Amino acid sequence: MRKDDVLRMIDAIHRERGVDRDILFLALEEALSTATRKRMDVEEGIEVRIDRRSGEISLVAVDGSVQVPDSVDLGRIAAQTTKQVFMQKIREAERDKTHAQFASKVGTIVSGQVHKLEGPNGIIQLTGRIEALLPRSERVQSERLHVGDRLRVLIKEVRKEGSRVVIILSRKDDEFVKKLFEVEIPEIAEGLIRVMRVARDPGYRSKVAVYSMDERVDCIGACLGVRGTRIRNVTDELGQEKIDIIEWSDSLEELVQNALKPAKDIPIEHIFPDEENQSVFVLVSEDQKPLAIGMGGRNVRLAARIVGWSIEIKTPAEYEAELLAAEEQPSGAAFETTPGFGPDEALPANNEEEV
Repeated sequence: MRKDDVLRMIDAIHRERGVDRDILFLALEEALSTATRKRMDVEEGIEVRIDRRSGEISLVAVDGSVQVPDSVDLGRIAAQTTKQVFMQKIREAERDKTHAQFASKVGTIVSGQVHKLEGPNGIIQLTGRIEALLPRSERVQSERLHVGDRLRVLIKEVRKEGSRVVIILSRKDDEFVKKLFEVEIPEIAEGLIRVMRVARDPGYRSKVAVYSMDERVDCIGACLGVRGTRIRNVTDELGQEKIDIIEWSDSLEELVQNALKPAKDIPIEHIFPDEENQSVFVLVSEDQKPLAIGMGGRNVRLAARIVGWSIEIKTPAEYEAELLAAEEQPSGAAFETTPGFGPDEALPANNEEEV
């Protein structure tokens, strides 16, 4: 192995794989040292050093003496074990570089292309030759992927596994919707509007609570954009998933009002919080009850996740009927009431389009 060959090899690998030159020199030194000690049948005491400028290779003994080995001997050494050790070091260096590059991007959105499908899992090609995994658990069930599709994904997790870096992506996480809002709405990126909370039933409906940090900025209007252009970019990425943009309020009653939309005309005095049980009882009119609850209870469940308290909905007629029935019950008899919808309840598995 001539010194010119060493420099050309290091430079070629650096350009092709993007690994720092000094890391490559160290890896080659370690590989040659390992191979040399094995050839000489010693466990320690021999180190190989490579001059970074000239590429000259020398052997450093334990007593500090330096020897420039014969190129034929080095060629035999390299042919035996150096390549395997060297390539392993390169893979480790690539792994560490990739991990450092993407670990800092956890929680952010990146663009990628569907490279291949392995059963229910998608392999997404990111920048360069980096491939990441979009597992079934992080995919929207109603979404169909095809090889070649370009899409945006959330980097959810990055971890080392042996000589590989595993990058887990998501299009199902609530954070994906939040980050899409930050990308599409400049006022959020600038800090004029904050996304306070997101509740999502992936593929069907999301509720996004926003708050204006500047009273001069209309948070709802800014998120919608002129003629709905901004929110349309988000829904297009989500496959036409419905999005309710609601205004955040520090008042629990007002937040419940907003969170139960598209139901409307719910008076504040018809909202009864129970702080001890962290639940809210809401009286709604007969015509607004279906909208407040939603298909299969989806709307009220998402609202409960926005509020953080369970929500129980009844019409005045239902409430009065229950009061009368309770009065007619014998003393001490139990009376069953309609359960509320809690913020941690799972949405119905049989998802249907809401009215």
